[in-house]
Amino acid sequence: METAATGSAQGSLLLDDQLCFALYAASRAVTARYRLLLDSLGLTYPQYLVMLTLWERDSVSVRELGAALQLESSTLSPLLKRLEAGGLVIRERRTDDERSVAVRLTQAGADLRAKASTVPLAIGDAMGLTPEQDATAKQLLRLITANVTHS
Repeated sequence: METAATGSAQGSLLLDDQLCFALYAASRAVTARYRLLLDSLGLTYPQYLVMLTLWERDSVSVRELGAALQLESSTLSPLLKRLEAGGLVIRERRTDDERSVAVRLTQAGADLRAKASTVPLAIGDAMGLTPEQDATAKQLLRLITANVTHS
């Protein structure tokens, strides 16, 4: 039964009324599109996210990288090992803090940025959003993430 407090979709058990399903389906579709684009770069989607962070900052601690990507160390470590084995990053103990590991780009990792520069445009075209819709979607998704994380 619908009430003014719940609205038509809130409280419904219909699949199409679930925001979580819309998020899930959109995430799967977008990740699949990324996979098509990233295969030619030799990157998985999570590896691409690591590379984006390093292209922005060049050298970061594993802890900072995990915080930026909202990933646990147990998830991040294998990713970094594969990127290092692929010659894209170097992991090394920081000289100022032996307990901290820094991650930085190799020349090959830095060079990959030019090849990856077409990815955001291709994804943007695939999404078909106006710049205003893109900004609104990001704002809403960040709000959802913050609200759910702090609940």
